[in-house]
Amino acid sequence: MKKTVTFDHHHQPKVGILLANLGTPDAPTGPALRRYLKQFLSDRRVVEIPRAIWWLILNGIILNLRPKKSAEKYAQVWTKEGSPLLVHAQKQAKLLQGFLSQRVASPYAVELGMSYGNPSMESAIEKLAAQQCNRILVFPLYPQYAASSTASAFDAVWRVLLKTRNMPAVRTIRNYHDHPAYIAALAKSVHDYWFVNGRPEKLIMSFHGVPRYTLDKGDPYHCECHKTGRLLAEALGLTKDQYMVCFQSRFGKAEWLKPYLAPTLDELGKQKVKRIDVICPGFSSDCLETLEEIAMEGKASFLQNGGGEFHYIPALNEREDWIHAMCDIALENLQGWISKDWDANAAKLTAEQTKARAISLGAKS
Repeated sequence: MKKTVTFDHHHQPKVGILLANLGTPDAPTGPALRRYLKQFLSDRRVVEIPRAIWWLILNGIILNLRPKKSAEKYAQVWTKEGSPLLVHAQKQAKLLQGFLSQRVASPYAVELGMSYGNPSMESAIEKLAAQQCNRILVFPLYPQYAASSTASAFDAVWRVLLKTRNMPAVRTIRNYHDHPAYIAALAKSVHDYWFVNGRPEKLIMSFHGVPRYTLDKGDPYHCECHKTGRLLAEALGLTKDQYMVCFQSRFGKAEWLKPYLAPTLDELGKQKVKRIDVICPGFSSDCLETLEEIAMEGKASFLQNGGGEFHYIPALNEREDWIHAMCDIALENLQGWISKDWDANAAKLTAEQTKARAISLGAKS
């Protein structure tokens, strides 16, 4: 860590909640995309191709061709506030801080950190350290565990802590793909959308794709996506022929998890399906992959192939039921670290007594 926080016996320690997300470029421009993609695609968790071969592909081809194309796509979804993913994630952090204050008395802090780009994981941990957080809960905004997302976020945290002398205690949330509060929030979002817009012939649940070999090597992501899909369908009262689980964002020529979303949308269009709705349960915030790839490209493909209506159901974003679900998930993982019965005056007295004892033993503070 760049900044050193001086230990002081008098400070009241806090619990830190670190919301971890993938990341986003700083701007919808070629240079910004090149920086972001280089960091993202250099992660061994993300691309498991032998390093020497991948270095040539990445630096010789991808970083020369893809940044401009990606920047054009980002420009279509960029907002006045900035990147949609970052804007939503920042709002989630602020709302989580506020909602938890209604249920927790002991001191805590919430910060957002990205595996790639800004705000970096290092800056988030520095902010928590500056607030005297000696315990940190890492809360990935990925409901389904995948080595390329969840484990990569944990790696980013530990790379920072490897340089930290006075390390905090750390807990991590591995997944919550089947958590009742998460499923309930998803179901409520769909019900609310259907109440206003009516129901489709088929609901498509689209998850971010990963290479097939990750499943063969033991990554549970595929199974967790399907469990989320099944639980959501049950909560909505859907039969097996009323919904599908698909995987999007395929990259490269290798086989990825199937069925692929793009050809599925083409085929549904050719079948003259009157209406489909698409939801992306694995994305806590709307971003390029939902707003451009699904709501724009996916819609155009379905309609061009003869389909009827196409509806994209927004991600959970800042929905109140989702923030409450985040509170439930966090509190379950913070047991023993926080308390509803915490007393500020008693804590202050204890801190003063601790400082006095430390000074009597020769401490400077």
